[in-house]
Amino acid sequence: MPHEPHPGAGAEHGIMVVVVGPSGAGKDTLMKLAARHFTGRAEVHFTRRVITRHRDAGGEDHLSVSLQGFAAMEQSGSFAVWWEAHGLKYGIPAEVSVALSKGHIVVANGSRSALHRFQAAFPRLKVINVTARPDVLAGRLEARGRETHEDIMARLARGPLTVRGEYDVTDLDNSGSLEEAEQKMIEILDGLLAEVQ
Repeated sequence: MPHEPHPGAGAEHGIMVVVVGPSGAGKDTLMKLAARHFTGRAEVHFTRRVITRHRDAGGEDHLSVSLQGFAAMEQSGSFAVWWEAHGLKYGIPAEVSVALSKGHIVVANGSRSALHRFQAAFPRLKVINVTARPDVLAGRLEARGRETHEDIMARLARGPLTVRGEYDVTDLDNSGSLEEAEQKMIEILDGLLAEVQ
């Protein structure tokens, strides 16, 4: 059945960490910096998403597949969670359950709209909501040059920057210096590591 999560056996030991946030908040950058910080730490995994987007499209490092390839992977149970957003399909590989069963931490780039699927698939879920002030988000999005000022203002007006629902959420404000936000991200993950060890 489409969209159904595939919980991994023993996944309750580790913690799935989902990083969410609006465009321009800097979640991809913070995840890259945190991944670099935890390089060599076997108990911290940064998973690569499967996306129906060309591999040279920019943004995060992802596994690019066609719509047909994605459908085949979904049918074969290759995803722990998958969802659709902005005309694309995104999947988190089912192999994350192996690391979670060992009591490790898995960090994934997620979506606020898909959090209910993550919650259904993973008994222990932590959400890091990366945000920034609206004026900061607008400035970053304008600097990308992909949208008009009007489009950006409409995007920012579409909804709140908070996470709605019953989730374990930590908000991380990335309005200031990147170094400050990076340190906060590392502190959050270090705290979760202390919980599983």
